[in-house]
Amino acid sequence: MQNEMMRRPVIKPAVLNFLRQQTTQLSGPLGELEQQAHEKGVPVIPHETVTFMQTLFNLKQPRNVLEVGTAIGFSASLFATCMGPDGRVTSIDRYPLMLEHARENIDHLGLNQQIKLMAGDAADILPTLTAGYDVIFMDSAKAKYLDFLDDCLRLLTANGVLLIDDVLQGGTIFDAPETIPHRNKAIYRKLNQLLDRVFSDSKLVATLLPLGDGVLMITKKL
Repeated sequence: MQNEMMRRPVIKPAVLNFLRQQTTQLSGPLGELEQQAHEKGVPVIPHETVTFMQTLFNLKQPRNVLEVGTAIGFSASLFATCMGPDGRVTSIDRYPLMLEHARENIDHLGLNQQIKLMAGDAADILPTLTAGYDVIFMDSAKAKYLDFLDDCLRLLTANGVLLIDDVLQGGTIFDAPETIPHRNKAIYRKLNQLLDRVFSDSKLVATLLPLGDGVLMITKKL
């Protein structure tokens, strides 16, 4: 299990080094979890995305967050920590091993009262959820992002923010189709369809942030 995203950022190395090494670092057990994940190549959000999330949560003051793709529970724990004891995070993952690691980490961090883990396919779970999430973070199978989009927009509050991680594939989604390896063609096609859909929808306001392997940030037009 390796975190490819960490090896294919879309900004200059000097800028990346500053964002990952010189900005404020996490402390305590959460900082230790982040460091261990990076050392082992475990897929967690890079530090430039961490600091962005901290800033966003400070501005938005969300109370209810949904995450699609739990991994080892790092980002869910970050969100819960940013929100404080009154905040709630619901996180969905289909892989039992990831959920096992996530439960262990969340328990160790003392955040099990704030974070609810849901086991199963997001395609089955999302339609059963009720709207009211202030922030939704999608960090799962990239070829499924477009399939999950409508449900995530439905679940988002009027002033909420939808964040979709790792949408650039190291910038290769802008390459000519014939240059894309066969194994990546479905992701290439789906991510391009996602961008086309989001940026052509008059009901949405969106921007593409060069954090990690690209974060797509979407809000509903008021």
